[in-house]
Amino acid sequence: MYSARSLARHLSSPAQVTACLTNTVQRTRSFTTSLVRQKRRRFDKAFGEVSGYTTHRPVLRHRLRGPSPRTAKVPADELSAQERTTAIIQELCTVQDLTKEPEFGNFLHDVVAALNKSLKNSEDVPPIVHSLHRAFLERGRAELRGQIKYAYHGFLTSKRFTEANLEDQAKLADLRYPVEWYPGTREIQRNIHLHVGPTNSGKTYHALQRLEQAESGIYAGPLRLLAHEVYTRLNARGKPCNLITGDERQLVEGNVSMSSCTVEMVPVHLNVDVAVIDEIQMIGHEERGWAWTQAVMGLKAKELHLCGEERTVPMIKELAAAMGDDLQIHHYKRLSPLKTMSASLRGDLNNLRKGDCVVAFSKVSIHGLKGRIERTTGKRVAVIYGSLPPEIRAQQAGLFNDPTNDYDILVASDAIGMGLNLSIKRIIFSTTMKFNGRIDTPIETSQIKQIAGRAGRYRTATQAAETSMDEPDATKPRMSPDVSPAQTLGLVTTLDREGLSTIQKAMTSQADPIMSAGIFPPDDVLVRFAAYFPPSTPFSYILIRLHNTSLLHPRFHLCILKDHIKVADAIEPVRNLTVSDRIAFCASPASIKDKDDPMIHLLRELAECVATNSGGGILDIPRLKLKLLETEATTGSRLFLEKLEALHKGLILYLWLSYRFAGVFNTQAMAFYVKLLVEKKIHEVLSRASFKPRRIMNRRRRVEPDDDNPDEVDEGVFSHGRSDQQLLYTGFGAPLELPDRAKKGREHESPSRSDFDLVASLRGLKTLPKSVEAESTT
Repeated sequence: MYSARSLARHLSSPAQVTACLTNTVQRTRSFTTSLVRQKRRRFDKAFGEVSGYTTHRPVLRHRLRGPSPRTAKVPADELSAQERTTAIIQELCTVQDLTKEPEFGNFLHDVVAALNKSLKNSEDVPPIVHSLHRAFLERGRAELRGQIKYAYHGFLTSKRFTEANLEDQAKLADLRYPVEWYPGTREIQRNIHLHVGPTNSGKTYHALQRLEQAESGIYAGPLRLLAHEVYTRLNARGKPCNLITGDERQLVEGNVSMSSCTVEMVPVHLNVDVAVIDEIQMIGHEERGWAWTQAVMGLKAKELHLCGEERTVPMIKELAAAMGDDLQIHHYKRLSPLKTMSASLRGDLNNLRKGDCVVAFSKVSIHGLKGRIERTTGKRVAVIYGSLPPEIRAQQAGLFNDPTNDYDILVASDAIGMGLNLSIKRIIFSTTMKFNGRIDTPIETSQIKQIAGRAGRYRTATQAAETSMDEPDATKPRMSPDVSPAQTLGLVTTLDREGLSTIQKAMTSQADPIMSAGIFPPDDVLVRFAAYFPPSTPFSYILIRLHNTSLLHPRFHLCILKDHIKVADAIEPVRNLTVSDRIAFCASPASIKDKDDPMIHLLRELAECVATNSGGGILDIPRLKLKLLETEATTGSRLFLEKLEALHKGLILYLWLSYRFAGVFNTQAMAFYVKLLVEKKIHEVLSRASFKPRRIMNRRRRVEPDDDNPDEVDEGVFSHGRSDQQLLYTGFGAPLELPDRAKKGREHESPSRSDFDLVASLRGLKTLPKSVEAESTT
């Protein structure tokens, strides 16, 4: 390379200087391009014999609307091609959102012509016809409507794009080399330690031991509960540590070099000595896998510890080779034995004993089982499921783990698979099928093994805290002389005979290895891609188009959009939102079940606050139903509990947004206070839904099911009736108050005399009481 002075000495004219500089720039670009090609060749070589790239064409299970009540009587896969074409044309003519569009007539003409052409020549099927038929076959009319809207916006935008525009979009959608998204990390030579083994094998413990010894570090877990547990543990060990989750920050004063966070919140820009990523098998998850891939590829850690299942080994080997990092694999064995029983409980709840956990996969089933077990056995039951706030799940786990109280049995969903230390002696599957949003499907082998592995943990979290982590044998089961090895044995079985063979087969088989890692387009790619479309283009269409046109390496998959599409459509009517604002809302912890979900209206209200930059106080948002807190929990009504859970989700959303739009949502401290009140109310409702054994025995004659028809009362679990029998059997309603059930239809509409006006109290509250702040922190 020549300096300016040397060029002036050797070159006589400005033209020669310009030519020399141009030549130098070209050589530099050529050299840089050569380096990139070398890195990509190394990347391809690291993934073995896999060759070729695929255009991502995901199954669009997440459409603009939920399932339609107007479903066809005959399944789509049983219709002929002519009948499916007729149904598609009928749907094309009834999409209310599009029929008033000026260009819809031309679009309809082109689509009908393509459909008729495909009927005459089945070998030459236009792409739009293929996509419409596929959508109709997969999800019926609901999926078809979404595909029609997507195709219509594609029809509009295709007219305004030049060949150069399409080439630029294709370059942006080239996501084959995600390792290049983190150039700063690629400059570091990292040592990756992969800790693999079954549940309760001590793999995470060993990784955390190394984190405690480091000067600086990061822990990344899948759940807020796990992040909070490590945050508490490190601070108790004298290692100042911050807690960083999507909806909460606990920052320790002073110079803090440790952070415990949920995996989506990993700060990839920080340089640390040690980083621990828990549950690494989630890298293959179809929705959240991108967060683990981002953490693995982006964390600037000298030592990177990954903890998870054995099936992740091939994928991590290839990733480490592609990134140029060293890899060491540590294998662990289970610390306590686990055995599948040869017989089920034969449907008899009297066979349940202390320390049992019954697993169900729907909230209705969980509450129904709770009521049946308490009524049949007289024992109290704790419940854990996904829609419960994490704090309430921890409380219910504490009740079950505590040997001094009478909560002997746990009824839970697959939420116990990670994040909670439970002293379960026996796992009992009530079913081996799980509803996936459309149909009931068998539980995957990996999920069965993870849930079953919760049985027979040799110590609970309380016992672990009492164990000094400095002991050399702290990872081994500590058995006192009066505890035999048989007492640490974990057992797995089913409630009925039908599913036992499925569980036995799953426990003896190996789960399929993870074949691809999840990724998601970076925000800057989304912003640049959206710039090619008119401002009136729905953001959901932009997301889908980017996903459908993305070019991927076979070892990566784009995480499905699911809630992103629903959230984007929910806030679409709100104007004056930037693309970055819409991206932030789409990434928020908002879940929409159907078109009537109250979360849609709450999202719009919050988006309006951002668009107008005003009205973001928690008391100024009508859709946050704070009046619920003024209702006394006189009964364990399931409807009331669901409303409280929805309010808690709304508060979590508000807190999450308050960290992204701090100037708009400026009552964060009050939101934390109200969140604490909601959690107390939920705990109170769950406690009142439990039965006192004596009262149950006194009323048993009145509600005992007919011996000849034992399933007669079961139907009450799924009905909305309010009979004494149904209330008692399902576990909702206090038995002594059953004669006054006529009042219960109005109890949530008007507060009682003893109630206080919560909203008025909060408006007059300028600062939170210190006792409340301390309790919230605890």
